[in-house]
Amino acid sequence: MPLPGNGKSLRIQVGAARERQGRNASSAFLILDAQSVKNTDTAALKGYDAGKKVSGIKRHIAVDTQGLPHAIAVTTAEVTDRKGALQALQRCKLTLNKVQRLLCDSGYVGQPFAQGVKDILGEHVTVQISKRSELHAFKVMPKRWVVERSFA
Repeated sequence: MPLPGNGKSLRIQVGAARERQGRNASSAFLILDAQSVKNTDTAALKGYDAGKKVSGIKRHIAVDTQGLPHAIAVTTAEVTDRKGALQALQRCKLTLNKVQRLLCDSGYVGQPFAQGVKDILGEHVTVQISKRSELHAFKVMPKRWVVERSFA
């Protein structure tokens, strides 16, 4: 379920904010993530994310190193992180022509996702998976934390 509109307003606002910081309007490096959140019992569109045990929706975003959003999609919660991220990238691909690298967590591992990114954004784009060194231990991962801050 993509958001309404074509993202033109988002692109203009993000580009202007980046230029005020002395950067190019477009980013070459993006960080991807998804967040499952509860929505009301009366909501017409919702699903169940079995991994997080959440009934609701899932927000997918790709942000630059400053936390500014470059691609956004909202889906029902059962949509996988990989599929939702590809939807967000497809939806905003006209504004992502300068992207060269995507940083993702282990939820995006796999050749089908990497190939989907290349099909949407071009063969030059590299998908980098950020892996934890210790299982089941919370550890702040530099750069990846930027996208978590953006959700907040």
